Amino acid sequence: QVQLVESGGGLVQAGGSLRLSCLASGRAFSTYDMGWFRQAPGKEREFVAAIGWSGRRIIYADSVKGRFTISRDNAKNTGYLQINSLKPEDTAVYYCAADQISSWTRNEYRYWGQGTQVTVSS
Repeated sequence: QVQLVESGGGLVQAGGSLRLSCLASGRAFSTYDMGWFRQAPGKEREFVAAIGWSGRRIIYADSVKGRFTISRDNAKNTGYLQINSLKPEDTAVYYCAADQISSWTRNEYRYWGQGTQVTVSS
């Protein structure tokens, strides 16, 4: 069992940056793959980025490549999403997820955080 708590969201102007954190409870976090997803108002939750348990493998959605960076620190049971060059269309609730999973881009993770709101003003 893993519990996840996101933080770091907020209101930022276009072009700004934020660093989201995902703090996990439980010793199993270091064995789980981790993903970040987002859901904008009126839209379905979409994949943003994922990182393998060791940190060696990383994938991104095309829409965020070059602007978002996913990372993790297993010693701190924490995952991160650095988001730069923010655009109004990045406005959404951002969720982290964790699991031992083969399909990183799908909403099939067992464990989810409650989400953190990111709002980008133009």
